[in-house]
Amino acid sequence: MEGAPAEGAAPRAGSHPRHGLDDVIHAPVRFSIVATLAAAEKAEFAFVRDTVEVSDSVLSRQVATLEKAGYVAVTKGYVGKRPRTWLALTADGRTVFAAHCRALRAIAGDDA
Repeated sequence: MEGAPAEGAAPRAGSHPRHGLDDVIHAPVRFSIVATLAAAEKAEFAFVRDTVEVSDSVLSRQVATLEKAGYVAVTKGYVGKRPRTWLALTADGRTVFAAHCRALRAIAGDDA
């Protein structure tokens, strides 16, 4: 087979665009969260929850994973006497999201 590695040889690593995908944000809910946050400087927890159409507990778990990876910053505060939580992409989160989107476009054959 043309282009295939010789029998017993290791396959070429990193030549397929899928190697540019980030495992942390590749999950559909996390990808949706990151995409929502990419459009703004920060967003209130309830806005992200409603936009992504998940429950509070699902959003909390997924945000915890993104925060642990360093992709999302969580800020807590008050508006009047009501507690609020704001979410924002970190610089690393924006960089990884942009690279992930480029890889998806390359896989789909749209290098634009």
